[in-house]
Amino acid sequence: MPSLLLSALTCTCIISLLSLTTFFSQEISRIPSIKFNLGHSSQPAEMTIRAIKFTPEVLLSAPRRSSAIPNSQGTRALYTVSTYSFESHKKTREIRVLDISTGRSTLVTNDEKASDPHWLEDEILYIQGGENSSTNLVVADAEDFGKTHIVGVIPGPISDVKLKVLEKGRVAIAFVGSATPDGSLYNPENEIKKHSTARVYDSLMVRHWDHYVSSNRNSIWYSVLQLSKPHITESKGRYSLSAIINALKNTPLESPIPPFGGAGHFDLSKKGIAFVAKDPTLNPATNTKCFFYYLPIPSFTAASSSEPKAVQVDGFEGACTSPVLSPNGQAAAFLQMKKNGYESDKNHLLLISDLSKPSAITEVLKSDDSKGLWDRSPQGIIWSNDGKTLFLTAEEEGEGLLFKVDVPATPLDTNKLPERVTNVGYVADVYPLSDDSSQLFLSGSSLIDSSTYSTVDPTNSSTLKEVSSYSRHGASFGLSKDQVSDIWFKGAGDYKVHAWVMKPSTFKEGEKYPLAYLIHGGPQGAWDNQWSTRWNPAVFAEQGYIVIAPNPTGSTGYGQDFCDAIRNSWGSLPYEDLVNGFEYIKENLTYVNTERAVALGASYGGFMMNWINGHPLGRKFKALVCHDGVFSMSNQLSSDEQYFPNHDLRGPVWEAQENWDRWDPSRYTANWSTPELVIHNELDYRLPISEGLAAFNVLQERGIESRFLTFPDENHWVLKEENSLVWHTVVLNWINKFVGLPLYKGEGEEGFEVQSRPLAKEKDVEISIR
Repeated sequence: MPSLLLSALTCTCIISLLSLTTFFSQEISRIPSIKFNLGHSSQPAEMTIRAIKFTPEVLLSAPRRSSAIPNSQGTRALYTVSTYSFESHKKTREIRVLDISTGRSTLVTNDEKASDPHWLEDEILYIQGGENSSTNLVVADAEDFGKTHIVGVIPGPISDVKLKVLEKGRVAIAFVGSATPDGSLYNPENEIKKHSTARVYDSLMVRHWDHYVSSNRNSIWYSVLQLSKPHITESKGRYSLSAIINALKNTPLESPIPPFGGAGHFDLSKKGIAFVAKDPTLNPATNTKCFFYYLPIPSFTAASSSEPKAVQVDGFEGACTSPVLSPNGQAAAFLQMKKNGYESDKNHLLLISDLSKPSAITEVLKSDDSKGLWDRSPQGIIWSNDGKTLFLTAEEEGEGLLFKVDVPATPLDTNKLPERVTNVGYVADVYPLSDDSSQLFLSGSSLIDSSTYSTVDPTNSSTLKEVSSYSRHGASFGLSKDQVSDIWFKGAGDYKVHAWVMKPSTFKEGEKYPLAYLIHGGPQGAWDNQWSTRWNPAVFAEQGYIVIAPNPTGSTGYGQDFCDAIRNSWGSLPYEDLVNGFEYIKENLTYVNTERAVALGASYGGFMMNWINGHPLGRKFKALVCHDGVFSMSNQLSSDEQYFPNHDLRGPVWEAQENWDRWDPSRYTANWSTPELVIHNELDYRLPISEGLAAFNVLQERGIESRFLTFPDENHWVLKEENSLVWHTVVLNWINKFVGLPLYKGEGEEGFEVQSRPLAKEKDVEISIR
C-alpha cells in the first residue's frame, strides 16, 4: 500500500547542500529565478537559483525524503533522505534532524548503510548494515551526532524497528526479521551451498511478487535496551541489547504479511505485541482471511509463556491491517474486511476496549445493512495521546485525507461519522506532535510537492501549519498548483467520474495541446493528489501534454459500491467511462487537441491498453503504452495471488470460463491497429513476462508499429533509477513521435542499444534464381 496542497506559505526549502550539485545541475528552463532559503547547514544560506524544467532526470535525481518522526518534546523530527546522482551513478543516504520551529535540519549521519532512525528517549537509534549481513544497532547523542556507539549486533538483516519506553532507561524494542524453520534469525551468509538449484513445492505459493517462496517466514522479534550508569569519564550511560526473542516461534504464523507488509502490520506496547497474520489453515494464494493477534509479554527479556491469541470477529472473513495499541496498552484498534478473497473490500474499524477480554469487540460505525455508516475505506489508524480519539487516513475523491472519530464510550455509541482534519493533498504518516500534546505532526505530498511536513490541531483544521515543503510547493521543480485542476463527467451509468487534469507549466490560453490519457492500475486503485517517482503526471505535462488521469468504475475513494462495480466488468463499465471521458474532453476542453492523443497504462491500465486496441476507443489514439499489462486472461492462472482473478471474475476458470473469456483482450486482436509500446519485466510474477511477449508477438505479426522494452532485474514496477531513466526516455520518445512533439532525447545517450536488427528490404538483397 503515500501530502497537503497548502496555501502559499513562506517556508524554508530543506534541500541538502550535498544534493544541490546534482539536483540543480540539470537542464535549466526559462522560468524566472526563485529564491530558496536552504536550511540544511548550521547557518542558513539564502541564494538565488533558477528553477529547472521538470524532466525525468530531475524527478529521479531529486532528494527523496521519508516521513518524519517527532521527538517526545515536539521540537525536532527525524527523517531520511536518499539522492541518486546520474553523474557518479551512486546513491547517497542521510539521516537528518529537523528543527520543527524553524524548518532547518542538521545531518546526523551520511553512512550509506544507516537507516530506520528513531528517538531513543533523549538519544537517536538507527540500524546499520554490519559485517556478514548482520545488523548493528547504533545510538547517537542527540546533541552531538558525532558521538555514537553500537549497543548491539543482531546476527542477520532486520527492518521496521519500533520502540516503547518501559521506564526511564529501559526501552522495549521490536523489529522484523526473516525466521528459518527452526525459529532462528535468517542470515543469507549462513546458507549451506547446495549442489542443485532445484526447488520442489507441494502447495502454493511458488512465487510471490518478484521472488520464489522459501521455507523462511517473516517474523517479529523483541528485546530490551537497558541504559547503564555512566562510566567515570562519561556524562551519560550507554544502552545495551538483551538477547533477541522470536515472538512467533513455534507457531505457523507469519507477520508482517508478504509481500508489502511492514511496520503497519504490528504494534508494541509496554504489555505486549499486537499483529495481523493470515489464517495459517488456508491457502495464502487463494485466501485473504486474516486474524488480529495479541501476545502479552510480561518481560521483554524472556519468551512469553502465552501463545498469540487470535481474535475472530463474526462476519469478518477478510484481510486485516493497521493493528494499533492504545497509549496505556489496555485497548486496541484494527481494520478488517468482511469478504475472504477480496483484497479491495471495505476496511471496517474494530475496537477491543479491554485486551484481557479480546472477544468483546465493537465495530465502530456499524450499520444495519452491514456496509457501515461511513462510505470510505480507512487505510491506517493512530491513537490520540489521551486515548479518546482515533485518527484515520482514507482516500476521498482523489485526496488522501486525515479524519478523526471519538472512541465510543459504549458499544452503542458508535454512530458519529468521522470528521475531516485535512482537506487536500495526501497524508502519508501521522504522529502526535509530542508526548503530551493534542496536536499532530503530518507527513505528506501532492501532485506538485514531493514532501511536506505540517502540524495541526485536530479540533480545528484551519490550524494546519506547514513546517517545510521540500520542493517549495513545486517551485524548485518549476511546477505550481495552478497547473492542477479536476473535472467530473458522466459515467456509463447514473454516476459521475472524476479525473485530474495537469497542464504544462508553459501553458498559454488559446493554444491547443496533445492529450496524454493515463489509466491507473489496480483495477481497484486511484489517481490521487500525491507525489510519485514512477508514474508522475507532471513529467508528461512538462513534455507539452495536457494530462488527464481519470478514476473510472473500480477506483477507490468514491464509495465502496463504485469500487465493487468493476467485478466481472473489467472491459465494460470502466471502458465506457473512459469513452465518455474522451468525448467530454473533446467537447469541453478547448485547449486539448484530441486528434493528437496517446493513452498509457500499467497493470490493469495495461490490460485497458490491450482492450481498447481491440475496441473502437483504440482508434482515437495515435499510440498506446502498455506496461506490465494483461494480454490473456487465461495466463492469470500463472499469477501469484489467485484470489484476485477468482474474485474479480466471479470464480476460478473451471467454474466461470465464460467470464474469463469475456474480458480477454487476446480475443480481439483481429481489431488491433494502433501502434503500441509494450513494456514487461522479467521479475514480474504478478503478471508474468509471457503476457508482454504475447502482445508484442501479435503486434509484430500483424505489422503494427510496435516496440518491446524489458528489464531483467525489475518486477511489476521499475524502481532502479538508471532503469527508470531508460523507461522514461523510451516512453516519452515513443509518444512524442506520434503527436509531433520533439523527442525527449537520443536513446544512445542513455547507454542502451536496440537489440533487434531491422529486416532487410528486398531492393537491398540480391537473389539468384537458378
